[in-house]
Amino acid sequence: MPSTLHNFLFLLAIAVLTVVFCRKIKLPPMLGYLVIGIFVGPHALGLIESSEEATHLAEYGVIFLMFTLGLEFNLAKLNAMKRVVFGLGLSQVMGVLLLVMLACAFFNQPWQLGLALGAALAMSSTAMVSKLLADRNELNAPHGQNAFGILLFQDLAVVPFLIMIPVLGKPAEELAVAIGLAALKIIFVLTLLLWLGQKLMRPWFTLVARQHSSELFMLNILLVTLGIAWLTELTGLSLALGAFLAGMLIAETEYRYQVEDDIRPFRDLLLGLFFITVGMNLDAMVLLTQWQLVLALIVLLSVGKIALIAGVARLFGNAPGTAWRTGFALGQGGEFAFVLLALAAGHGIIPTEILQSSIAAVIISMLITPFLIQHSDKIVLRLASSEWMNLAANLHQIAVRSMSANGHVILCGYGRSGQSLGRILHSEGIPFFALDLDPEMVREAAAAGESVVFGDAAKREVLIAAGLMRARALIVTYADTHSAMKILEVVHQMRPELPVIVRTQDDSDIDLLKNAGAAEVVAEIMEGSLMLASHTMMLLGVPLNKVVRRIREVREARYSMIRGFYRGTHEDNEESDRQQARLHTIQLTQNAFGIGHQLKELDFAGIEVEVRSIRRKNSAPIVPDDDFQLNSGDVLVLLGVPENLASAESLLLQGKR
Repeated sequence: MPSTLHNFLFLLAIAVLTVVFCRKIKLPPMLGYLVIGIFVGPHALGLIESSEEATHLAEYGVIFLMFTLGLEFNLAKLNAMKRVVFGLGLSQVMGVLLLVMLACAFFNQPWQLGLALGAALAMSSTAMVSKLLADRNELNAPHGQNAFGILLFQDLAVVPFLIMIPVLGKPAEELAVAIGLAALKIIFVLTLLLWLGQKLMRPWFTLVARQHSSELFMLNILLVTLGIAWLTELTGLSLALGAFLAGMLIAETEYRYQVEDDIRPFRDLLLGLFFITVGMNLDAMVLLTQWQLVLALIVLLSVGKIALIAGVARLFGNAPGTAWRTGFALGQGGEFAFVLLALAAGHGIIPTEILQSSIAAVIISMLITPFLIQHSDKIVLRLASSEWMNLAANLHQIAVRSMSANGHVILCGYGRSGQSLGRILHSEGIPFFALDLDPEMVREAAAAGESVVFGDAAKREVLIAAGLMRARALIVTYADTHSAMKILEVVHQMRPELPVIVRTQDDSDIDLLKNAGAAEVVAEIMEGSLMLASHTMMLLGVPLNKVVRRIREVREARYSMIRGFYRGTHEDNEESDRQQARLHTIQLTQNAFGIGHQLKELDFAGIEVEVRSIRRKNSAPIVPDDDFQLNSGDVLVLLGVPENLASAESLLLQGKR
């Protein structure tokens, strides 16, 4: 018992450290679990031995993975994407199956091995691909939609594979009978569960939910999931299949989202243990003796699978660039590959050497994928000659649409935040030009007369085509730090004086973004809390003017750019607008008069202009004192009325007032 507890605690400690490390370097924790499992397992450092208890816990992780997969099963989603799912997805899985079975036949291996191995290698990593594409804002791009549809079919294909693989281990003379019995079993179980389950599940969950006990609700989820999994195992089918069916039944009720939130911590913990145990079972010595097979399987995954998916995508009418990007996104093994390989090995279908080599190839292909997707644009430009023409045509379209714009605001992203900002800018008579990667939204907005085009704002060529050199400001309207950093890098190189405002989810990346050159960073949590505070104070009877003053003080303390804007109540007319202080940026070019001077020597107070901040290369915005000395390339953010700002600009650049 102490040894078992020691092993389990050690696995938990490894899991915690792995997740922290992977989040720091922005890689899926799954890869960290696999690598750590390899190093601490009995075949490497031997820090922990394989234990039956840890293996059982890992099996429960697979059960909950299949359960959440069943929760996501949605007939409406399937119908909407049926061409991609049942066209591209089916062709990809069948293509990999055929390719692997032909390779096994060529090396005189049994067809059962080819079918089981092909089923495992046909799978891609849903968790990894969805995260990587989301980080690149490519889920709504054509290749992102293709990848999502193929992954959806792969997830569905796991179910028949879970039924078929155990049958393949039967002797040849019993195989036909075994397949027939398996088919009858699955028809009976599906009919019973789906017919009877549909009638019982909703009223049963309603009864439990009416007790208003989160503990009872959680116990009920575990009972239903493990109970149905146990029933399918009694009929000779797998636990994982039962968990999938349980998820499907609950997905048809109104409790689906609550169940998914409650079960996620269990699933993630147990799946982490599953991937660690997969890594622990990998024997490095087998890899050294079977390196040719490992290399061949890696080539099959990283080259053959990519080429196959790209070819199938081309057959379905996709452009060469889209086809290759789809292939690069899915050219790896996935989490279900480990499930199917373990199942096949347990029924004696896959020999130990091939099992070890396959696990190693899947792990290595998953490690390669983030770097492959990161450089996919450059590779696609080399592989698809038409991609240059498509890129040029897209840039030409953006340039033509933005040609008339001058002194405009570039909106990076035209979702809800971008559209709301666009309406406000339009009401103020400020021209804007928006870029977005959602083709359907762009089509509808453009048809409505909005200034929005399809384009990736994180790319230098797209920003230049959108009129970066003529713009007055640039706003990143979506909360994606990685993409915002790319945009800031381009702006810093091309237009360092251009003010950039970035939206974030919280305060965690504010310093990072400001150091990269953001004039201001707006955190959603901050603004949400201010609205909550203002409504709360109003409902508690605090006078309106005091609420406004309090919110103003908090905003002035948080956002340096808007300090001093609230000087009192003014009439809303053009004369009043002209007298309002506003921000203006000035970059000190190479021969500017202000270079080498201290601020006190320039006497801005005499012009009634305030230096709000100074942006210098590779540093956060600086709030200067009177002794601050100006350098070439500095960008000064000044606050004043238009007439005084013009005098200050003349003084800085020419030495005249």
